[in-house]
Amino acid sequence: MKKESKTEKFIRVVERIGNKLPDPFMLFGIFAVCTAIISAILSKINIEGVMLDRITGLQTVVRIENLLTFNKMREILSNFPDVYINFPSLKIVLMMMIAIGVAEEVGFFEVIMRKYLLKAPKGLITLVFVFVCIVSNIMSDAGVILTLTLGGVVFSSIGRSPHLGIILGYAACNGGFCANFLVSSLDALLSGITEQVVKDAGFDLSISPLSNYYFMAVAIFTLTISLTIFTEKFIMKLFPEEEIDATKLEKYRVNDIENRGLKFSFYGLMIFVAGMLVLSVPKNSFFRNEMGEFLPKSPLLSSVVSLLFIFFLVIGISYGIGAKKIKKGKDVYTLLQVGVRKCAPLLVTFLTCALFMEFLNKSNVLKILAIKMADLIKSANVGPLPLLILVIILTALMNPFMTSASTKWVLLAPIVAPVFAMIGINPAYAQLAYRLGDSATNIISPLHPAITVILGLMLEYNLEKEKRTGIKQPEAGFGTIFALTLPYSTVILITLTLQLVVWYFLGLPIGIGMENFI
Repeated sequence: MKKESKTEKFIRVVERIGNKLPDPFMLFGIFAVCTAIISAILSKINIEGVMLDRITGLQTVVRIENLLTFNKMREILSNFPDVYINFPSLKIVLMMMIAIGVAEEVGFFEVIMRKYLLKAPKGLITLVFVFVCIVSNIMSDAGVILTLTLGGVVFSSIGRSPHLGIILGYAACNGGFCANFLVSSLDALLSGITEQVVKDAGFDLSISPLSNYYFMAVAIFTLTISLTIFTEKFIMKLFPEEEIDATKLEKYRVNDIENRGLKFSFYGLMIFVAGMLVLSVPKNSFFRNEMGEFLPKSPLLSSVVSLLFIFFLVIGISYGIGAKKIKKGKDVYTLLQVGVRKCAPLLVTFLTCALFMEFLNKSNVLKILAIKMADLIKSANVGPLPLLILVIILTALMNPFMTSASTKWVLLAPIVAPVFAMIGINPAYAQLAYRLGDSATNIISPLHPAITVILGLMLEYNLEKEKRTGIKQPEAGFGTIFALTLPYSTVILITLTLQLVVWYFLGLPIGIGMENFI
């Protein structure tokens, strides 16, 4: 029996630890119970903290509240339905996933990706492929599977190793999960959690799904450039040239009916843009505030979620009509249900997640912890930038063991977000740092469901090559994937961290309507 290397042993340890963690629903339930017990213990010790009200300028003493008293338990039980229904992430994610689900189900995202990728000149294929893969993360896990599958096909068609195409597609889409031009359901989910946490901590701040938009949009280009250079200059040397095999490429080409759908989606986009211009450009138009401006607050910024819902719905329905996926009104109704079905796991998870967040708020446990940490940071005179880098590193280390982005942020946000607010930094910056660390190490977790797909595709290409050449190919395993994804993970982490450092020093806004300092 072959002896496992240190790398393989490490991967197995990560896999075992990750598999032993409960699912998010149970995890948040356990945390909620633990919070209640901790509140009962700490309330007897008379731990307290002093918090400055930024509006009135008055100091408020915050004490631990015992959640296990009859009065508190009665209040929690009677208010729980409202706590769940009013959980910010619930309404935002539900609307976003319904609309995005329509565009995804009719095939809009997949078709537009295939159209522009397969048209790329051979000399620019790596650059275009990386760019398209990063943008494809709007399709979530479906985008990851599609990009790594197409990676093998595209690279094989130009005489490059299909294994490299598979890994690069996986690294670009899953490792660049934080970057996109389009707002995803994850943007909505994380911003909802951040807003809830900072409001519970006493800060009247609005954190929208567009709070990290500027940074994320630019990250597409920085990641595309760094991953392309790294692949061409270093990784490509590890893979020899192969026979050109373009036979699988034809079935991925965009057909006439799909092109018709894209034309209709463009018409839909133009109608949406025209409507937005009419409602936004005139001085006293519908989306401007009483001063005739958009900032700092306006109907436009407060309607972001609704506008994104309409945008994706218009694009999806327009494409569906053009591609003949939507033939009658009932088809739209059916497609809307698809998004709701995809929301079901999250809706269940939000039950215990909302309860956990409510317990944290009612008990004041993490509010006091945030006060103490903020006081410590101020006395140590640590600047915001080292704290942002610390959040990136902490998240990157957690990620291989706990792959759910929302689960990690629910655990980190109640500590991290209020601390940043208390030292005068917009909590959206903490959320941004979290997302960078979360994206970078996605691809080195052995728990990701795409791993088995990657192994299956690699085996398929090995068998084809053995049949063609008669030469036995080395077997691909977890160690093979890890050895290739770890360098890419490092490049992504360094690229995004350097972008954050430059962004911070230049004082650029990280998102639409977001002030970096409060």
